[in-house]
Amino acid sequence: MVVELYLDLLSQPCRSVFIFAKKNNIPFEFKHVALIQGQNRTKEFGKVNLLGKVPALKDGDFTLAESIAILLYLARKFKTPDHWYPSDLQKRARVDEYLSWQHMATRMCGTKLYLAKALLPLFLGHPVPPEKIEEALESLKETLKLFEEKFLQDRPFIAGTEISLADLVAIVEIMQPVSAGYDVFEGRPKLAAWRSRVEEAVGKDLFTEAHRELSKAKDVTEDQLPPEMREQIKQHLLKYMK
Repeated sequence: MVVELYLDLLSQPCRSVFIFAKKNNIPFEFKHVALIQGQNRTKEFGKVNLLGKVPALKDGDFTLAESIAILLYLARKFKTPDHWYPSDLQKRARVDEYLSWQHMATRMCGTKLYLAKALLPLFLGHPVPPEKIEEALESLKETLKLFEEKFLQDRPFIAGTEISLADLVAIVEIMQPVSAGYDVFEGRPKLAAWRSRVEEAVGKDLFTEAHRELSKAKDVTEDQLPPEMREQIKQHLLKYMK
């Protein structure tokens, strides 16, 4: 049975699910949910995911929220190659360790910088104060330092010599601020080399395809935002930035 994946490739977790499914030839139907138009907040989408978030999965009558849960479900259901979520106890623990840490680290810091530089100005009608940008930038720098020293160290990938779900989840988060004009890889040769290995393991064409929409986000104009959702989305973004 083909699973339904509800995605918006502007979203980092959605890109991780999309790349994983495509790379592993998992049969799925792409259901686009446009976040910037507030489609994730509709009653119709609420029937799939009451939390109002993407990605979401529907497999027959079964629905599932949260990207990590979806990735693990797909890995188990479709018996993907072992390196994605290793059966080796210690390698799997390395993957779990990063997946447990990243929510309040790479995800939060990368997202805050992206919102401050790319999205919030659209909803506010003016740039975010420079001190907010600097605060977000410093947090991201510290997080990337920890990522290199703690999680990557001198290994080719987070769990060892092969790509895993940890690397996939990490790369999509780290790519987010790049689209807002901040090159996270400049001056970080270890991080840049790791990115190249991840791209190669995923496939450069697939990597580019997954990030194509992200590169277009900077071209969104205010008149493309639905008036009835504008204030609601703005307040949500401001709350995230606190």
